[in-house]
Amino acid sequence: MNEIIKALYSDKRRLVLGWLRNPKTHFPPQKDGDLVKDGVCVVFIAEKLGVSQPTATEHMKVLHAAGLVTPKRIKTWTFYRRDEAGIEHARDRVMKLFK
Repeated sequence: MNEIIKALYSDKRRLVLGWLRNPKTHFPPQKDGDLVKDGVCVVFIAEKLGVSQPTATEHMKVLHAAGLVTPKRIKTWTFYRRDEAGIEHARDRVMKLFK
């Protein structure tokens, strides 16, 4: 539960989760990897967030630790997509706190 709260505490991480809901709307086409099937390259995430690549990578590691995104390596890059089952599980856990 702590990982979920930590992940969702950040405005930037919540933005990324929103963008990844419809990546074709929020990110340019990629040379490698399909935006929907493979996810979005961390380079594009960093650029859109206005942060360095290492900073974006740390944000994505927090989201991954919480089970909200799934990473995929293609060549030397890491691509991220939403983990819808993980998001639903996190939502259920958070909602139980308020019942």
